[in-house]
Amino acid sequence: MTFAYPYVLLALALPILLIIFQWRAHARPLALPFDHQDVAHAKWLARLLNVVNIFPALLLALAILLLAGPRKFERPKSEREMTNIQFCLDVSGSMGASFGAKSRYDVAMDSLNRFLTYRKGDAFSLMVFGGHQLRWVPLTTDVSAFRFAPPFLHPYKLPQWFSGGTFIGKALKQSEKYLTTTETGDRMIILLSDGASADLSGGSDVEIAQSLKANNIIVYAVHIGRGDVSPEVSVISSITGGETFSAGDPAALQSIFRKIDEMQQAEMKRLTPDPVDYYQPFIITSLSLGGLYLLTLFGLRYTPW
Repeated sequence: MTFAYPYVLLALALPILLIIFQWRAHARPLALPFDHQDVAHAKWLARLLNVVNIFPALLLALAILLLAGPRKFERPKSEREMTNIQFCLDVSGSMGASFGAKSRYDVAMDSLNRFLTYRKGDAFSLMVFGGHQLRWVPLTTDVSAFRFAPPFLHPYKLPQWFSGGTFIGKALKQSEKYLTTTETGDRMIILLSDGASADLSGGSDVEIAQSLKANNIIVYAVHIGRGDVSPEVSVISSITGGETFSAGDPAALQSIFRKIDEMQQAEMKRLTPDPVDYYQPFIITSLSLGGLYLLTLFGLRYTPW
C-alpha cells in the first residue's frame, strides 16, 4: 500500500503523543468519603478507561491516514498483443478461373473474410497484385471495408495492364514497407496466389526473405488450385518462420485459414498495475471506532466526583 501524499503522515506524531500522554498520565486524586472504606480496587477498570480515552486519538490518526490518500496497486491485467496481418491477394487473370462453384478469386475473398472473424483485436490490411500492386485497405481493426471489396477487385473487372502477370516479389516488398511502419504488435503476411512469380529468381527469394525476417515479418503462403507452392515462395516462408499450403478445393482453403489461425496464436502481455484509491478499510474502521466511542460515553467514562 502507498499514499498519494506521504508527507501528511508526519502529522501522526500528534495522535501518538496523545496516546502516550493518556496512558502514562495520572490525574490528581480527589478524596471522597467512600475512599476510606474497605473497597477492592478494580485495576482492570482503570485500564479499560484508558483504552476508551485513547479512541479520539485513534480517530485523529485515521483521519490523517485518509488525508494522506491511501492507495493500493490493482491486480495486474493481461492485454492481447495485436497482430498486424497483411493480405497479399493475387488478382491476375488466372484467378478468375473456376474453383468449385465459384472462381478462385471469389473463394479466396470468402475465406479471407471468414478468417477476419477468427481474429478479434488484430489489425488487417489488403493489397491486391498482378503486374502492379494496390493497397486497397490500410491496416485497420475495422474490417467492414473487406466485406465490400469483392465486387471491385475481381480480375475480370480490373484493367488488363494491372492484372497481367504475377509479381509476388514486388508485392512482398511493398507489404514489408507498409508493415514496418507499425510500432507495436506482431507482423504477418498471408500470400494468396495461384501461380509462380516472375521476379523471385536469381536469389531474389532469399534476399526478400532475409529482409522480411530482419523486420520480424512471418509469411504464410497459400497456393490456390492444383499444384504446389513455387519453390521460391516456399523458401521465403521457411526463412521467415511461416509455412506453405496448397488448397486444391474451397474446403481445403477454409481449413488452411483455420490452421494459420491456430499456428499464429495471439500472445498476452502483462500490464503494469496502476495505483487506485484504498479508502474503504479506513472509513469502515473510523465509523466503527467512532460508534463504539459514542456508546462508551453513555456510562463508561472517568468522573472525579
